[in-house]
Formats: sequence, structure tokens, C-alpha cells
Amino acid sequence: MAIDVTIPRLGWSTEEGTFTEWLKPSGARVQAGEPLFAVESDKVTMEVESLDPGILYLSPDAPAPGAVVRPGQLIGYLLAEGEEPPPVARSGSPAPAITPRARRAAAGLGVDLSTLQGTGRGGRIREQDVLAAAASKPAAQSKLAPEQPAVPVSAMRRTIASRMIESRSHTAPVTLTTRVDASRLTALRNRWKLALQPQPAPSFNDIIAKLAAIALERHPLLGGRWEGDRIALPSAIHIGIAVDTEHGLTVPVIRDVPSLTLEEIANRSRGLIAAARRREIKTEDLKDGVFTISNLGSLGVEAFTPIIQPPETAVLGVGAIRWEPAVLPSGQIAAREQMMLSLTFDHRVVDGAPAARFLQTIASLIEEPPACVHCP
Repeated sequence: MAIDVTIPRLGWSTEEGTFTEWLKPSGARVQAGEPLFAVESDKVTMEVESLDPGILYLSPDAPAPGAVVRPGQLIGYLLAEGEEPPPVARSGSPAPAITPRARRAAAGLGVDLSTLQGTGRGGRIREQDVLAAAASKPAAQSKLAPEQPAVPVSAMRRTIASRMIESRSHTAPVTLTTRVDASRLTALRNRWKLALQPQPAPSFNDIIAKLAAIALERHPLLGGRWEGDRIALPSAIHIGIAVDTEHGLTVPVIRDVPSLTLEEIANRSRGLIAAARRREIKTEDLKDGVFTISNLGSLGVEAFTPIIQPPETAVLGVGAIRWEPAVLPSGQIAAREQMMLSLTFDHRVVDGAPAARFLQTIASLIEEPPACVHCP
């Protein structure tokens, strides 16, 4: 009996991906565990392995590279030796049920219902399926002037857009800012540079990740998750670091930060950042973060409003370090290295005062770095 080859689940909230390529040609003999095809989703390209042995048969409507695919979509079969492919492809079976709202939305948006994979019970096509298909369609070229350039929307860009919309729709974001004296932070990093040369020293992000983990242990609500009838507190502190790549923003996650030394954090973050920029990051390295750090200081940005990475509760924006005049406790005015921190938090989970105390804790740790981040 023919075995269905389908698109697997692509992530905790991902409803579609982009088919990248077949890794086996039609008619090839496939062993269980061999890579069968590749799909781009959640900002990564994942190779999908065959769960069973057999001879690969591609259905007439098998996706081509660049096609949008959905979890559960049938794309081919694995056949036994000498077995004939199914006489009618799955797309030739009776049409799935379509809700009235989906029909109206499809008529208004010009979506072909026959091309959709329903996500409702029994494959029922719902309005949200139509809206998702309309959002993924490239803009009609006829609407552009002949000389007007256009940039195609990649699967990664769609994922980023979906996450940003989800963040704004499902959180009550508030941003607090504070100015901190970063003089000891920069002095600490310079000492690490001298101690480890010619090896790379921990970055500012590495140090701040360690300090943020300390602050989260003292203020666990900032690492919590809104789950409707409860707020789930973190069982472990995994911190995401926002990384700018040529393909778009990616947030690799450093796991169990409190248990790591600063050197271990630096080594792991360097490996994750390099993998993200090579587009070799694994899906599991993007999951389970409880807090994110976004640093635009290297681009000269002093303060900004970072967007919460769902389903997290908070994100810390780190600005540029500037020499500025500061009034010392003695009353003297001296040049000091100053830095802005911007904390965006979900007001559903935590109120302003507790969030401010969390930000105050991080600021004090930056101004007086604890022993755990000092040079060995």
C-alpha cells in the first residue's frame, strides 16, 4: 500500500513554509532516515527525512521549489517494488467543505479555493486559510509601473511579519527606558580582551545575557508566559540574542544561561550567530527562549522600542555607548560612558513598577558587575 509523503509540522506557530527542493528524484529508492526534501520555515531551512523505505513517486501536483506548502499537505508517495501509484491523486478526491465566510473572503480577495489546504476539522477550509493564502500571494505586477522596482517577499520575511503582527495583537506592550553608567562594563570587556588575546573576548551581548539571567532569577515574572488562565514561570532561563543576517532577523537561543560561565556563553553565542548567518541554524536553537536581548548600539542607535518575541513577556533593547558629562556623587562633573536600556514588557503579565525594578536590577549589575563576569 502506498505510503503518503506529507509536509511535517514546521513549528509551534508556523502554518506555512516554502518548499526548497527535492533531495531525491522521482523513482529513486529511499531508505528510512534518508533526507527526502527541504523546506524553509521559521527562518531556517530544514531537511525532512523519510520515515519509511520505498520508491519515491511524485504526484502531478507535487510542489516545485519556491511553492508555499502547509503542514499535512500531501506531496508524494513511497511505493513498494512493482507497486503502481494511486490512480487518483489526493487533489482529485472530493472537495473539502468550505465555510461560507471562507467563500466570501475568497471571492473578495481573488483566492482560488481549489489550491488551498484546509486547516479545519476534516480538511475544512476556513476564512483564516483564505486570508493566509491572500497574504502569501505576491503583489500583482500589473499594479506596478513598468519602471517601479519590487522586492519579492521571502518565506523568512513572511515569518518575521507574522511574528511581529502576532506580538502586537497578543500582548499589551509598554516600553521603559533608563540611562546607565557603562564605564565599568567597557572596562570589564577590555580586561577580557587582554586576558584572552588573541582569542575573541565575550561581547557586550554575552555579558548582558549573563546579567539578565541574574535579574530574571530575582524577577521571574519577566521570564513568564501568559497562558490564558495562568502565568507560567520559567523552569530554566534560556535567553535569545537578536542577530541581523542578510536574510532577516533571527533570534538564536542560549540555553540555561545561569549554569554557564561567561566564556561558555561567548562560545555558544558565537557558534549560534555564525550558524544563523550561514543559514545553518537548527529549529531547536530558535525555541524555548524566555527573554530576548536586541542590541542596536553598534549601529549608533541610542534608544528604541524593541518588539516582544512571542510567547515571551519581555525584551531588552541595548543602545550605543556614548561619552557624556555626568555628575558624580562628589558633585564633580566628569566624562563617563553612558548607555540607554529599553525594556518592552507585556503589561498583561507584569505591572509597570515590577518591570521598572527588573530594569533597575539590570542597570545596577551593569554599573557594578558581579564576580561571575570578572576575568578568571
